[in-house]
Amino acid sequence: MKSLKQQRIDQLVIGFALFSMFFGAGNIIFPPYLGMGSGNLWGLGFLCYYMADIGIAILAIFALIRNGGEISTITTRIGKVPGEIMLSAIILCIGPFIALPRTGATVQEMFTEPVFGDVSLWLTSGIFFLLVLLLTIRESSVVDIIGKILTPALVLGLLTLIVAGVISPLGEISDDHMMDNVVVAGINSGYQTMDVLAAMIFGIIIVKSVMDKGYTATHVKYKVVRNASLVAAIALLVIYFGLTYLGATVSGTYNLRINRSELLVNITSGLLGHAGVIILGIIVALACLTTAVALVSASADYFSTLSKGRLNYKLLAAAICLFSAFVANFGLDKIVALAAPILSLVYPGALTLIILSLFRDHVSNAVFKGAFFGSLLGSLLEILYGYGLPLGFVTKMPLYSIGCGWLLWAVAFGIIGAIAGRRRK
Repeated sequence: MKSLKQQRIDQLVIGFALFSMFFGAGNIIFPPYLGMGSGNLWGLGFLCYYMADIGIAILAIFALIRNGGEISTITTRIGKVPGEIMLSAIILCIGPFIALPRTGATVQEMFTEPVFGDVSLWLTSGIFFLLVLLLTIRESSVVDIIGKILTPALVLGLLTLIVAGVISPLGEISDDHMMDNVVVAGINSGYQTMDVLAAMIFGIIIVKSVMDKGYTATHVKYKVVRNASLVAAIALLVIYFGLTYLGATVSGTYNLRINRSELLVNITSGLLGHAGVIILGIIVALACLTTAVALVSASADYFSTLSKGRLNYKLLAAAICLFSAFVANFGLDKIVALAAPILSLVYPGALTLIILSLFRDHVSNAVFKGAFFGSLLGSLLEILYGYGLPLGFVTKMPLYSIGCGWLLWAVAFGIIGAIAGRRRK
């Protein structure tokens, strides 16, 4: 049995590792924009964002522990094929469909344009993903070395920015808010980080790390992960809270037409000058590089394994980089807009699986299937209504006003699944 001191050291190490996994360069662009749009309600917006992001992501990690540290144990509860489709959808979201192109677009808007001026996005994304491909295929230790330096550098830079913004705010917080529904905006911003989806993949690494350190008993694993998660959650709380506040201080200066990265660049310029913009841009660009390498590697490895080796890893990595470079040219705000309906469909199903997996011993497969497909149906109907189809009845669902109308569908179909399962027995 390890000493209490050693346990605390292990929990801190794992906690900071978890923090660095969740804290991607893309995460820093959402809180300031949310704070600006929320105005006098920036605290409420932050709370909804934080709970939809880190709150649920940590639940996902606990769900993994509850199920032996394997995500396939969770997804197969809805059936082998549906489970593989769901897992593939998650990988595509945190890979070539959304997260990967977003890294390329972020480099353009936070590094290339502020430092070099008017440079073609095609050129930036082409060079960026070519470098990503080379580092992915050759598996250079350079990425690990840069990654270990980058997280502290990025955190230090952001803390400097936040302290400067608290000491000398750029403006007064607006007495009004520009966003129609701050709660929904906060939840959707939390979805856009995709930390919950990433937690279902990266959480496997955390669970394995805990077990490798000798914490194998279930209750001990829970304790170590709980305390490590608390470390990560507190660190992220400080950063996200500060960035949201910085956005609120310019709520009387800018409006929702400004794009997310431009807002952060302008805030940095106002507080730290052009030198601060360049330093932050370089750190963010390198952070995007290491994140992209990890995502390309994970995506290519998953689909190569899924095809049982019939799809070559290197060929998949090249295809993923090429597709991501193409999508990156839509620009950061367009990628965020295109991602919204995709995440609105994927997230409810993922959240349903996470919650039910916490009670795995008391929930049958029939309930898993019913609740999962019910959540998909509910979210799909809401998306179609948003595109103009005459489905106004979805607005009558409880919790629809905060973007959770799908929850009733999940509960109803879960009950139907339970009844059907008992009759079948």
